[in-house]
Amino acid sequence: MSKKLDLKAIGSYRKVSGLNQSQFWSRFGVTQSGGSRYETGRNLPRPVAMLLWLRDKRRITDQDLEEALKAIKKG
Repeated sequence: MSKKLDLKAIGSYRKVSGLNQSQFWSRFGVTQSGGSRYETGRNLPRPVAMLLWLRDKRRITDQDLEEALKAIKKG
């Protein structure tokens, strides 16, 4: 059974990573202001929560996320 990622403590999760909000959230396609709202209790969209879980479980890397963002920006 998979360990649950505590989305209510997502700000702490980010801080442990040593990244500021802009650095952390941009890899998920989220603005700094959006990330700030999520860290203060606003519900995360399911796709963002899934990406966070996958990253936490080391199923995807930051490089994977960066490449995906570049690919979808090329459209």
